[in-house]
Amino acid sequence: MKRRNFLTTAGLSAFLPFSTYAKTAKKAEEQQYVELIKYHLPLGNNKNLVEQFYKDVAIPSLNDMGIGPIGVFRIKYGMNKPTLYVMIQHNDLESFASLSDKLMDNSAFWNEGASFLNTELSDPKYVRIEKILFKNFKYLPVIEVPKQKMDNSGRIYEMRIYESHSLKAAKKKIEMFNEGGEIEIFKKTGLNPVFFGETIAGPMMPNLTYMLVFDDMADRDKNWKVFVNSPEWKELSGDIQYKDTVSNISDIILSPASCSQI
Repeated sequence: MKRRNFLTTAGLSAFLPFSTYAKTAKKAEEQQYVELIKYHLPLGNNKNLVEQFYKDVAIPSLNDMGIGPIGVFRIKYGMNKPTLYVMIQHNDLESFASLSDKLMDNSAFWNEGASFLNTELSDPKYVRIEKILFKNFKYLPVIEVPKQKMDNSGRIYEMRIYESHSLKAAKKKIEMFNEGGEIEIFKKTGLNPVFFGETIAGPMMPNLTYMLVFDDMADRDKNWKVFVNSPEWKELSGDIQYKDTVSNISDIILSPASCSQI
């Protein structure tokens, strides 16, 4: 039996120029990688300190290293515990694998972030972190910074996780988005993508994750209705080769922090 989870809880801007990391970005047709960090935050006064650290220290340091854009998101509708999501785009796997060592050797990073990085055991800035690594889909090989961000207007994000019962089914669902044309149908019907990624390291595998952007919840509901009723989607979803490729869907609504570059 298929099951569906909708994670829910009630939850713009300083914008660092993309030129700081664009100089090292690959050509758009090359698939890049996305690191998603989930911070479990403490209750009380410390719950906003991770976000402040990214605004003041981490994002400028990462951009100077040619890494970005960086997304920072709060949960608008989702789990009850305080959580912050950080999304980092990498040009390649080496960038992801070497990041910790490079930050350890970055004196400016440590000097400017000393109060956060040298936290005492008795006063943690976060409880724990989880990391997931994605390889971007070939039909959406890089994060697409949304128009709303460029216009500095209000926006929400929908992050959806599609789990599959087998590797073959997961690959078939990715094919459905790419060669099958589902991403293009999304774009035609107002479901504007930010990123699509295949999980190559993380929980609940095999799965894929994607993120969409909307003006608000009313815009989301309207455009999903357009998509579901579109002739192209009805034809594609009826294609027998894509039957039973997804066994579970999780859905999280996010709002951007003021420092988010996405």
